[in-house]
Amino acid sequence: MSAADRAQQVAQALADGGGTDVYVLDLIKEAAFTDFFVIATGTSDRHLRTLADMTVETARQMGDRPLGVEGAKTGRWVLVDLDDVVVHLFRQEAREFYSLERLWGEDQPRTVEAAR
Repeated sequence: MSAADRAQQVAQALADGGGTDVYVLDLIKEAAFTDFFVIATGTSDRHLRTLADMTVETARQMGDRPLGVEGAKTGRWVLVDLDDVVVHLFRQEAREFYSLERLWGEDQPRTVEAAR
């Protein structure tokens, strides 16, 4: 399965789990450290942890093993590193502050909102 397919599957799982504003950013030409960002917003710290757990489970179902999960205990921003797919889960205020879509996605027509 390609990294693009895996990113879309993770995005769909997050949308199905109640994550909002789920986006997949194609970074193949922009970054050397990963191919895709999947970005989603959760409603609470507990919801972010649940979305992180869903991400890990989805990755395992695809035969992937996460390289790491950061921020699950603090809550505002959780990162799940799947190597060529990096998942960023935010509370709304943190997402607005860091604005990864604008930082990495400006002038990038490959930004796709996941189906809800």
